[in-house]
Amino acid sequence: MEIGIYTFGERTVDPETGQLISPGERLQNLMEEIELADQVGLDVFGIGEHHRPDYTVSAPAVVLAAAGTRTKRIRLTSAVNVLSSDDPVRVFQQFATLDLLTQGRAEIMVGRGSFIESFPLFGYDLKDYDELFEEKLDLLLKLRESERVTWAGKHRPSLDNLGIYPRPLQNPLPVWIAVGGTPESAVRAGMLGLPMALGIIGGLPERFAPFAQLHREAAQKAGHETPHLSINSHGFLADSSREAADIAFPAFKTMMDRLGRERGWPPLTREQFEFSLSLRGANFVGSPEQVIEKILFQHEIFGHDRFLLQLTVGTLPHKKVLRAIELLGTKVAPAVKREIARTNRKPKPISTKRS
Repeated sequence: MEIGIYTFGERTVDPETGQLISPGERLQNLMEEIELADQVGLDVFGIGEHHRPDYTVSAPAVVLAAAGTRTKRIRLTSAVNVLSSDDPVRVFQQFATLDLLTQGRAEIMVGRGSFIESFPLFGYDLKDYDELFEEKLDLLLKLRESERVTWAGKHRPSLDNLGIYPRPLQNPLPVWIAVGGTPESAVRAGMLGLPMALGIIGGLPERFAPFAQLHREAAQKAGHETPHLSINSHGFLADSSREAADIAFPAFKTMMDRLGRERGWPPLTREQFEFSLSLRGANFVGSPEQVIEKILFQHEIFGHDRFLLQLTVGTLPHKKVLRAIELLGTKVAPAVKREIARTNRKPKPISTKRS
């Protein structure tokens, strides 16, 4: 199993200073986080795209390119690119360039976007939400297949045997589909033979098991080999479970309550947060031993190949974040990989029935 981190460069009030962290400071901290993740042996670091004041990354490829100059082996991926409101040609060119700069360490993770700010920003209509993603994904996949492309669609000018450069070092350049709570998205990823990143940030993990099954079954029916699966979740690590919870809760609450005001969720209570830390809860907040147990518990459900942890749900003390990365890389990842290799763990049978 590959184990890594993803972030959106969150920007909320620093709990230690009571001040709003500046975008520049947050990005500098982010560079240190990625560099340390590489040094402690983590496999993947992902950067997500947002166009809001509470996040600092609107151009993942730029941040990943900067990280590429400070790292040697860690894979660098978007998490995600909002492909629906972007130009697939530019996305491909940016990540092909990143792939060349990092000697084959780039990946693209694309999604429809759970936030809508990018649509009016780039002149798209939300009524075309699904159609935009389907059409642009089709183009992105054609771009990675051929140096010269002929393509026509509704939402972007046509291409008539035009060359797309530069070509990446990896062939094909990896493209993952990020999926939240839509079964159709899991089926589409499987039909295309593409790996899927399944976001689980709330609820019981077993409720998401049908998505993994739908993904695999669709791939099999389409004649593809079983594609890879990643589980992406929120979390935080410290040397003790109590320290991890006490550090993480204020930042989690700030961020989740802000989103809740926009989407109609009630404020996050400490009781709800504590339940989410249990073995069957969604959040990976705790000591290394707890996080190891939880990853292995979910691996029995999903049989996934990758686990990505969003460590910074809101601004957290930078030194504590670095310690969390160190614990994830030096204690959690080696233990999980040893146990999976030792037991050759397989996922439990999962039902596609949905309540």
